[in-house]
Amino acid sequence: MTDYSRLRERMVQRQIAGRGVRSEKVLGAMRKVPRERFLPNGQGAWAYDDTPLPIGDGQTISQPYIVAYMTEALALVGGEKVLEIGTGSGYAAAVLAEIAADVYTIERIDGLAIMARANLAELGYENVHVRQGDGTLGWPEHAPFDGIIVTAGGPDVPDTLKNQLKIGGRLVMPIGKTAGYQELVRITRTTETEFEMEYLMPVRFVPLIGEEGWDSQV
Repeated sequence: MTDYSRLRERMVQRQIAGRGVRSEKVLGAMRKVPRERFLPNGQGAWAYDDTPLPIGDGQTISQPYIVAYMTEALALVGGEKVLEIGTGSGYAAAVLAEIAADVYTIERIDGLAIMARANLAELGYENVHVRQGDGTLGWPEHAPFDGIIVTAGGPDVPDTLKNQLKIGGRLVMPIGKTAGYQELVRITRTTETEFEMEYLMPVRFVPLIGEEGWDSQV
């Protein structure tokens, strides 16, 4: 029988802490969330490999290091309200839920939203709220958010999402002018009308499809 807890600890030490993630809250969350439970049946053997993995519908579960890095970039201290765009199978939402008070997460593909709800419910994540819809439009009923994390690459940061940030809040997202290559950026809202942008690293994500992202032909 596979000892997933041992594999998870090795992943944290080698792939995450070993690459410079220092937040104890993030490291603790990565140690706790069982990535194998968010993969299709039969993929558990690869759950803690240093790579993204397919979850169906042309989508992937992100590489563990990227999940940890993006979560750390939000600079959460605990108790925040966070919006995630691109739920996938629910893994990154579970990591966020170990730190934040509430996670609101939107998935465009109905089948994945259903999968994520089931995965999160089975593991007892009552503070994660899953919605199927266009993530580029955010979740205005619960705005403003302390943090927003976007797990798909768009041509620019959607204005709607920026405007759903609290002042002082951070948004982390990959952007790029082609669908196959992006730069991970962090946006900090400094006033009602001003935002600061930092470039963090080159990345490659699936396209962000929606009204303020790419169209479905990308």
